[in-house]
Amino acid sequence: MFEDLFGRLGIGAVNRGVSLEDDALGAGAPMIRSTNPATGEPMAAVRAATAAEYDRLVDRASAAFRTWRLVPPPRRGELIRQIGAALRAHKADLGLLVTLETGKIRSEGEGEVQEMIDMCDFAVGLSRQLYGLTIASERPQHRMIEQWQPLGPIGIITAFNFPVAVWAWNAMIAAVCGDTMIWKPSPRTPLTALAVHRIVDRVATEKGADGIFQLCIGGPDEIGERMIHDPRLPLISATGSCRMGRRVGQVVGGRLGRALLELGGNNAIIITPGADLELAIRATVFAAVGTAGQRCTTARRLFLHETIHDRVLGRLVEIYRRIRIGDPWDDSVLMGPLISEEAVQAMRAALDAARRQGGEIVWGGNRLSRPGYFVEPALVKAQADMPIVGEETFAPILYVLRYRSIAEAIALQNAVEQGLTSAIFTNDLREAEQFLSAEGSDCGIANVNIGTSGAEIGGAFGGEKSTGGGREAGSDAWKAYMRRQTCTINYGRDLPLAQGVRFEVGGA
Repeated sequence: MFEDLFGRLGIGAVNRGVSLEDDALGAGAPMIRSTNPATGEPMAAVRAATAAEYDRLVDRASAAFRTWRLVPPPRRGELIRQIGAALRAHKADLGLLVTLETGKIRSEGEGEVQEMIDMCDFAVGLSRQLYGLTIASERPQHRMIEQWQPLGPIGIITAFNFPVAVWAWNAMIAAVCGDTMIWKPSPRTPLTALAVHRIVDRVATEKGADGIFQLCIGGPDEIGERMIHDPRLPLISATGSCRMGRRVGQVVGGRLGRALLELGGNNAIIITPGADLELAIRATVFAAVGTAGQRCTTARRLFLHETIHDRVLGRLVEIYRRIRIGDPWDDSVLMGPLISEEAVQAMRAALDAARRQGGEIVWGGNRLSRPGYFVEPALVKAQADMPIVGEETFAPILYVLRYRSIAEAIALQNAVEQGLTSAIFTNDLREAEQFLSAEGSDCGIANVNIGTSGAEIGGAFGGEKSTGGGREAGSDAWKAYMRRQTCTINYGRDLPLAQGVRFEVGGA
């Protein structure tokens, strides 16, 4: 199964993490093993990049930038259009590889590849819409404009849970903005990164744009630390935990670089008495169980009004009992495995903490007796003052809490350090508007009558507080990958100064 798939994706010789000609540079470099979380067995090994290879890759990206920045943006968009076509041609195989390497169910694996394709389509349109501004000048016969210039080679650090889509959020936008890039994927998902890179690099090379997309596989200490310290990379876009983001922000800020951070989320859903309860329950199940609870947008807290608490919780237990857990490539399965043994143990530790702190596990939380890293999703009756409720555990644990008023529910939702996504289910206009007002949700994403996960690429994606404040994908997120330039043109013969300042030099 693996050999045929790898061959179709052009990664038949998966013994290296970079596309360099000189293997001697990698002598003695460690191998990074890709494990299928549904079986616990290794699929292949990829050689990690060395420090010398990393430097060569950044040098290549820097050299390519000097040429790529001069290419008209619509021509850059044409390259991205052809990359999108290549990804479409390999959608099924890439989706299966995502499933095999991450444990996502098949539809989610293919959905992630579709997200890359959608980002290509978005970026093609964006390539003709990198707008600046014309600004009124206070000085006669002067014109002011604001324009945007390519920023430079950027570093992209991605996490295992969305091993290719988040790269595309950054890479496709950065490319049409005139930037080149170097990508450090998660060491848990080297094969999906290698497969995507081979496809994209092949298209770029055929079109005379080689060097724009660089891949550097390695660990956080060996490669990640080099990237965040590297002054050749003016922007580091990093997706991961809040702890990781604090490190990236501190180091990149210390060298006065830019950090675009997409970090953890402790996301909440509020269900009000007047909501469409069946709609709310279906959305909650996907938000809490999708990707086995390993999305940054996973719903981890559920606030139920006291008048509907028992009824909704009872329905959730009924549905959780019917969720089919198994091999993620089986189309009848709704939940695959966790990513690793460490993830299983982290879930177990969180549930133990919940019990000690007074929580009640209503259903689930057990490990399945089979190979791989399979668990049951867990429903936990909890209190807002339980410390574990304020933590993000990357596993399918949903803490269920009571509330009395909408103001109380919003305050409880906001009372965590993260601020990524949020949702309310209500048919009351006042409740919806209060949730979306300045006194409402403090998250970067606030939804009404849809869950916390499954954001569309057309909107800017990101969160506030310890989630990092970064924005990726749609809207005007492209501005993070460019530098702003204010220009003033004097087309007259005089030299008036702003603010009425007079500076006359006699005889000049």
